[in-house]
Amino acid sequence: MNSEFCEFTVSVIIVSWNAREYLMQCLASLSAEEDRLPMEIIVVDNASSDGSADEVAACYPDVRLIRNTENLGFAKANNMAVSVCTGKYLCFVNSDVKVLPHCVSRLVSFCEENPDVAIAGPRVIGADGKLQRSCLGFPTVWNTFCRALALDELFPRTRAFTGHKLYHWPQESLKSVDVLTGCFWLVRREALTQVGLLDEEFFMYAEDMDWCKRFWAKGWKVFFVPSAEAIHYGGASSSNAPVRFYLEMQRANLQYWKKHHSCFSVASYFVILCMQELLRAAAYSIAALIKGPAREVFQFKMRRSATCLKWLIFSGLAWKFHEPKRSRNFQALEPLRKRLGRKWDLNPGGTE
Repeated sequence: MNSEFCEFTVSVIIVSWNAREYLMQCLASLSAEEDRLPMEIIVVDNASSDGSADEVAACYPDVRLIRNTENLGFAKANNMAVSVCTGKYLCFVNSDVKVLPHCVSRLVSFCEENPDVAIAGPRVIGADGKLQRSCLGFPTVWNTFCRALALDELFPRTRAFTGHKLYHWPQESLKSVDVLTGCFWLVRREALTQVGLLDEEFFMYAEDMDWCKRFWAKGWKVFFVPSAEAIHYGGASSSNAPVRFYLEMQRANLQYWKKHHSCFSVASYFVILCMQELLRAAAYSIAALIKGPAREVFQFKMRRSATCLKWLIFSGLAWKFHEPKRSRNFQALEPLRKRLGRKWDLNPGGTE
């Protein structure tokens, strides 16, 4: 990980998959930061088919471009860049993020002043100008139960019910947090060398919870720094993600629980998750009876929760006790994909 020599202050790492327009905007937004800090930029292209890698090579010849021949997932692609970068700090940025002025430099300044901080993250704003909640509490049986019954949304100001999503906190103040979501991290190389790389068994979800958990376990801190800001364009559509990504998210969460919790806690989480999807399927089926423009969305979410419940009962239960070696693709979900056909990719919004 080139820990003995740091040529640059910051190594910016961007993993991209078929996100050409967002990626080019992200790179353009980093130009001003390059004038403030010695910086290298590494783009890892996960076998995009939209020509984004070629455009990066043509428009940004100074950017180090790694071209993969297949989609290796978020964790492995980032780890590839870590192995060749030389920065004192590593800045992991999603391709659909626009870095606002002074964002990276303020995060670096904060970490320089606080040597016990391993990860710092900015205030994240959505494309609509509203706050995207990028801070989480570690999941527990209790806060997962509250989430399943929507108690955190019904009583957002009650700390006892909002331990995971942290709705009781407006995310406007400097604060140490359990988890920073993975759309934007500034990571201290010294801490990364001690804790280790991202766990490649997580293909595209839950790696942020896992990594933050590991940093805290080694005595490092994770901090939210609202004076630094970035715009994230992708988070707003995540609630309408296609079925396959929704199932992958549930599989990754189960994987996280297996790694960090007792068998009893994993079993409790599994039961709560089944209850959550059953309740959601029932609620969305009732909502889908109402005529209007939102009807198609409710129908989609009803089918998504029903499909997830079916997977949990018939596949997830077996996986919970014996995880197959498949983590870098959707192999474990392939039988369900064949049964669903085009519904597998169904998304009323038309985006992923």
